[in-house]
Amino acid sequence: MGFNYKVIKEEVPDPKKSYMFIANHTSMTDIMLMLVSVKNPFVFVGKKELARIPLFGFFYKRTCILVDRSSAKSRQAVFLRAQRRLKQGLSICIFPEGGVPEEHIILDDFKDGAFRLAINHQIPVVPMTFYDNKKRFSYTFFSGSPGRMKVKIHKFLQTNGLKIEDTKALNEEARAMILEELTMNE
Repeated sequence: MGFNYKVIKEEVPDPKKSYMFIANHTSMTDIMLMLVSVKNPFVFVGKKELARIPLFGFFYKRTCILVDRSSAKSRQAVFLRAQRRLKQGLSICIFPEGGVPEEHIILDDFKDGAFRLAINHQIPVVPMTFYDNKKRFSYTFFSGSPGRMKVKIHKFLQTNGLKIEDTKALNEEARAMILEELTMNE
């Protein structure tokens, strides 16, 4: 597709540990950039609605943990499926914005699910900033261009000793870290 990538690492994930990988969601290329940036085996948590897309949905529902965000029962089931995957030594990846924001929004509010899961399982949160994906391949037709996609793996946010009441603070800390990086590099 004419893209190459560069990964900047403030901290390197240990391949023998599990993590909660999070990043800003800006483009259809985010999934591919996550796959090449992170060497640890991980599974995505994604919207159930995407499983309806022909062909893509076939693979999507077999490789991801699906969630119906309108159902409390479904959100609870995600916790159990994630727990099983973490016990298998996998990590989890969630785009906490819950979808791709409008073109003019730099970074939308984060949902709490990723942070709640990380705290419940006492695994570090790994914030990542995708700088160029919206510019390279946005949801606006006939926009974008070939070129480099840069990603930064930030210092990990530890969850050791945190409780569910700390979810919002962890959410805000991760979001602030990514937002600051995005606004500094506009």
